[in-house]
Amino acid sequence: MPGALVYAEVTADGPHPVALELLTHARAFGGPVSAVALGPGATVAADELGAHGAATVYASDDPVFAEHPGRPAAHVLSKLVEEHAPDVVLFAQTYDSRDVAGRLQARTGSSLMANATSIADPRHARAEIFGGTQVVEVELDGPSPTIVLVRPKSITPEPIGGQAQVVPVAADVPDEVKGARVVERHEEAASGPRLEDAKIVVAGGRGLGGPDAFALLDELAAAIDGAAVGASRAAVDAGWVPYSYQIGQTGKTVKPEVYLAAGISGALQHAVGMKGARRIVAINKDEDAPILRMADLGVVGDLFQILPALTQEIRRRRGS
Repeated sequence: MPGALVYAEVTADGPHPVALELLTHARAFGGPVSAVALGPGATVAADELGAHGAATVYASDDPVFAEHPGRPAAHVLSKLVEEHAPDVVLFAQTYDSRDVAGRLQARTGSSLMANATSIADPRHARAEIFGGTQVVEVELDGPSPTIVLVRPKSITPEPIGGQAQVVPVAADVPDEVKGARVVERHEEAASGPRLEDAKIVVAGGRGLGGPDAFALLDELAAAIDGAAVGASRAAVDAGWVPYSYQIGQTGKTVKPEVYLAAGISGALQHAVGMKGARRIVAINKDEDAPILRMADLGVVGDLFQILPALTQEIRRRRGS
């Protein structure tokens, strides 16, 4: 089966949104496109995967894939690769998919490329470096299949209304392969839109000075419909907010209508995750901060005065 194989993460809400982007990418190659969905909900997810271009979905609802991270999925995926010999295997640039992709590469000896932003064909991909200021064309050599991890939000998913053939996959995972076991999960309570889907993102960085100041961003986001709160890596590393807030090269990629950065210097690693915003507004007391050179509107001043005033003005105009 020459063509593309997409590793589709499965969530409680269905296939991970990036899986649908990957299928849209893969359709452009012109060959057959298949997907692999492993874990509870995989079979149900096949409908949406088919609608976005997967002709075949290899699926298993076995809980072993949720209970044991990485290794069982890589074990089953390597068998599928050996059996069907795809030209390329596409993964999302997410924490869980990176784990599986690395383990698959160790088994196949294939070339692996991370942080791709587009793929021309199974042997040629593109990446952006230095905060997106330089574009690199990459040629992938070595045995098939090539393995490419694609950054989220690199392409808009486009359904084509297809229907996939679902092929059950046996969860034949030896005990010695299973490895670490997940013993507990903690889900954060969240309100408002997901950070990746928000039309407006209000993000804070080291300039906030501490975790308590994020309340200013929460109040501002609450005053705006469709807004979510994010953060720079510096704020996350300091323990002020959870990792789920992090935007940038090692965090999430966002492409909102408006990105408001408060107290964020604008390091290249952060810019990678937000430079696709349609409008960038920056508030920083340092007039030489790199973020101000990226911004459509830059405000040099004290964010502790500006943010409350902005929230108050928005509420006044909305009559609340």
